[in-house]
Amino acid sequence: MLLTWLYVPGDRPDRFAKAVASGADAVILDLEDAVVAGRKAYARDAVAEFLAEEHPVPVQVRVNELTGPDVDADLAAVAGRPGVAGLRLPKVESVATVTALAARVAVPLHPLVESAAGVESAYAIATAHPAVASIGLGEADLRSDLGVTDEDGLTWARGRIVVAARAAGLPPPAMSVYPNVTDADGLAASCARGRRLGFLGRAAIHPRQLPVIAEAFRPAEREVARAEELLAAVAEAQTRDSGTVVLPDGRFADRAMVAAARRTVDLAARFAA
Repeated sequence: MLLTWLYVPGDRPDRFAKAVASGADAVILDLEDAVVAGRKAYARDAVAEFLAEEHPVPVQVRVNELTGPDVDADLAAVAGRPGVAGLRLPKVESVATVTALAARVAVPLHPLVESAAGVESAYAIATAHPAVASIGLGEADLRSDLGVTDEDGLTWARGRIVVAARAAGLPPPAMSVYPNVTDADGLAASCARGRRLGFLGRAAIHPRQLPVIAEAFRPAEREVARAEELLAAVAEAQTRDSGTVVLPDGRFADRAMVAAARRTVDLAARFAA
């Protein structure tokens, strides 16, 4: 179960191996926003060289905008590289862009919604092709597009992505990056807010953010105990051919609640491993 993704500029090959060893569950080599126009070719070559072999953690690549002039070269550089675990697709707004790219590559795709048009098409994007493995928000661009000045203005869009992912049968989406690398308290509070909305994990732009993110999504002991109690009670009720059960603390439980409880238990097991 992945909880942390670490972005690394594609034109900083000196950081690639360090990122893999950072403790992040996955690494994203960025060819888009983190690389200025004059260094795109250099970044492409560096990323292609690094992905000539597999690495201990999954390594994804964020390619340039799918309707822009650089994406063809990006795809050519990473095509067939054994170290590519997936592609992050920025600024996705339509099914057509996803299906067109899926026809050209054979790796998992992770569309990022970064505009009002993309949010409105979230479910269609999430179900555009079997290669779509997740969907998420690119919040910096979305804030600009919407004229949003703080996190409260993103609440509806965040909820929309969570619903779209669930409806499409995809994993819970990970949160977008938190841009202030020195504000650990703000990051933790933001993660807690996202977790309440249904997000699971978060991308980071600096290794120091990784433990804060992981801890924010760690289930509390009481949550785990309640989830285990629910699972045991529902399992026992099934032996009696009963679809519902009332727990000792008065909570009503049924099979519909099992998925959330199982996720909590599985997430706790990840930290115990």
